[in-house]
Amino acid sequence: MRPVVGLIEKIVFSTHGEKKITARIDTGATMSSVDSQLVKSLQLGPAVSRINVRSAHGMQTRPLIRATIILKKMTITGLFTIAQRSHMTYPVLIGQNILKKGKFLVDPLK
Repeated sequence: MRPVVGLIEKIVFSTHGEKKITARIDTGATMSSVDSQLVKSLQLGPAVSRINVRSAHGMQTRPLIRATIILKKMTITGLFTIAQRSHMTYPVLIGQNILKKGKFLVDPLK
């Protein structure tokens, strides 16, 4: 049976097991993203490369980090772009790259 996630989920970065972070699940996002301030506070990184990303603000080049998260008791390692998300409600966006690795089903009513 595949694990089911809603549109908002609690995650934990495995290197900081005590700190739960609320993340937005976005099936329309190809790549997952994390706020630059959160990256600094949790000391995530280093950047492994850079990638061009198309967003609502146009094309941007963002650094990529590899991070391991725990979502629904599953440990998943994947790539996250570093973005300025401080003006957004959720500091972490979980995109298709993580959802596919965990083989999650998304239930928007959950």
